[in-house]
Amino acid sequence: MKTRKLAALLLCMLLVIYCFACGKSAGGETKQDSGTQQDETDSSGPVTDEPGLEDPQGGAQVEKTLNLIIGDTQVKVEWEDNESVEALKKLASEGEIVIEMSMYGGFEQVGDIGVSLPRNDRQTVTSPGDIVLYSGDSIVIFYGSNSWSYTSLGRITDKTQAEMEELLGEGDVTVRIFLGE
Repeated sequence: MKTRKLAALLLCMLLVIYCFACGKSAGGETKQDSGTQQDETDSSGPVTDEPGLEDPQGGAQVEKTLNLIIGDTQVKVEWEDNESVEALKKLASEGEIVIEMSMYGGFEQVGDIGVSLPRNDRQTVTSPGDIVLYSGDSIVIFYGSNSWSYTSLGRITDKTQAEMEELLGEGDVTVRIFLGE
């Protein structure tokens, strides 16, 4: 009796190993057969902007970075290397993040992310182009200056103060954050 149970257990283990080795799900479908289409920005591996990671489909090197569009204008951002930005990348790996921003104080746009990110607030004097996390669940983009306790997320590097004022200072805007190469 014990031999039969042991043999059945071993057979089940071998079946599970075989299914994983062949890339099959529990239902017997391969990823290609499942009916879902996987685009180039979707990856089952870790998301990073560090070069040298292999693409799970082809072994080529891929570089995933956060991208930011304000209204219809894509801007270049130098993102911080911290756990808040890593959490934002993870969130963006699940799909584009759309944030409805509102003008506040005549020097910034503020928008709720919809989730709380890790924070490491420090007293900061901001400048035009700074992107910060406020209260863990709001992103603030500055076109002026302010002093408050924020977690730094990054800085827009390809716009002057006048261009930032033009992008952000003339009414509420929509911001989109997504992963790309």
